[in-house]
Amino acid sequence: MRTSTVVVAVLVLLAGVVPAGIAGAAGPAASDLDARAVQSSADTPGELDGVTTTQQTTCAFPVTVTDATGTQVRIDDRPERIVSLSPSAAQTLWAIEAESQVVGVTQFAAYLDGAEAKTNISGAGQTAISTEKVVGTTPDLVLAPNVVPDETVQALRDSGLTVYKAEFAGTLGAVVEKTRLYGQLTGNCESADATADRMESELATVAAATEGEDRPRVLYTFFGFTAGEGTFVDEIITTAGGTNVASEANITGYKQISPETVVAQDPEWIVLNSDGPQVPQNDAYNSTTAVQEGNVLVLNGNYLSQPAPRVIQPVRALAKALHPEAYAQANATATPTATPTASPTPTATPGTTTQAVDDTPATTTSVPGFGVLVALVSMLGAGLLARRAS
Repeated sequence: MRTSTVVVAVLVLLAGVVPAGIAGAAGPAASDLDARAVQSSADTPGELDGVTTTQQTTCAFPVTVTDATGTQVRIDDRPERIVSLSPSAAQTLWAIEAESQVVGVTQFAAYLDGAEAKTNISGAGQTAISTEKVVGTTPDLVLAPNVVPDETVQALRDSGLTVYKAEFAGTLGAVVEKTRLYGQLTGNCESADATADRMESELATVAAATEGEDRPRVLYTFFGFTAGEGTFVDEIITTAGGTNVASEANITGYKQISPETVVAQDPEWIVLNSDGPQVPQNDAYNSTTAVQEGNVLVLNGNYLSQPAPRVIQPVRALAKALHPEAYAQANATATPTATPTASPTPTATPGTTTQAVDDTPATTTSVPGFGVLVALVSMLGAGLLARRAS
C-alpha cells in the first residue's frame, strides 16, 4: 500500500508542471501559452506580459488556432459537446460557465460540482485516458493537456474528432491567458474575460500587499519533491511575497530536494499539498526554522497543482500567511472578494502547528492539469502503477 501511494503521489507532483528537458518530446518548444496563431474574425489574444494586461476577446466562428502539435485546429461552430482530458481544463471550463457544454471529464475532475453527471473518460491505471470512451461521447471539441502523447491526440483526430492540445502554461500570466483562450474556443468569451480580469485584479492586490515587504524563505515539498524555477508553483510563492528556496538552490522544474539542501536553505515556511499533507520525518526538516516555529501550510492540491483559475486561491492564502497585516490592509481598499480562512489541522510533525489555508475542503482525487510523465512511469515500472492503493 505504501509503495503504491508514493508512486501515485509522485505522479501527481511531476505531472503538474513539466520539467525542462522532459516535455520536449510532447510537441514544439512551448511558450508561456499557445497564443501563437488565432485566425478568424475574433480578436487574436497576445502574449500576456506578467499579470497586468487586460484584454477583451470577441467570440466568432469559425476560429482557427495553432496548437502545441503545430496543427491548425479549426472550430467551425460553437462546440456544444466538449471533453476535457485534464482536471485543469475542466476547472477552467467550469470557471468560464462552460460546464453545461462538457460531456466528458477524467476521474480527477470529481471535485467540481456536477462532474459526477459527466462521462468518466479515464482508462485503466491512475492517469490513463480511454480513447474509446472519448470517441463514444461524440464531442465537438476535445481539450488535451500538454503531455498527452501526440500519438493519442492523432488517434483521436483519426477518429474524426477536433482536438486542441494545449501549450505548457508555466506562469500565472499564462494561466490567465489560457482562460481567455478557452473562452474563445468554446464561445464563452464574456465569462472568460470576466474570470481572467478577476484573476488579474486579485493578483494585483496581492502584489500591492507584498511590495516592499521582507520575503520569507519558503519551501514547497511533496513526498520529497519540490517545485523550482520554471513552474507556476514557483510563481505562486514569489507572487505571494516569498522567496522560493528551491529556485535559490538552482532547482528547475519538479525535482527531488536533498536533506542537505533543505538544511542549507533553512526555509522559514513550508508549504504542503493536501494530497500529501505531511512534513517529511527526518532531522533535516525538523531542524528548519519553519518546523521549529510551526510555520507549515497545507493548501488544496486541486488548486495548488492545477494551472487553472482557482490557482489564485493558494496565492492569496500564502500571501495572507506570510504578510497578514499588509495583506489585510491591501484587501481593505480592494474590491471585496471571497478570501481563504485559516483553521488548525492535525500537526504534520511533532512540535509543529500546521495550518490549512483554504476556503473549500480538499479532496483526494486531484491530479495536476498536465497528466503523467512517461519517463517517470518507465522508471517506476508498470507493475507498481498497476497496484491499487488500499
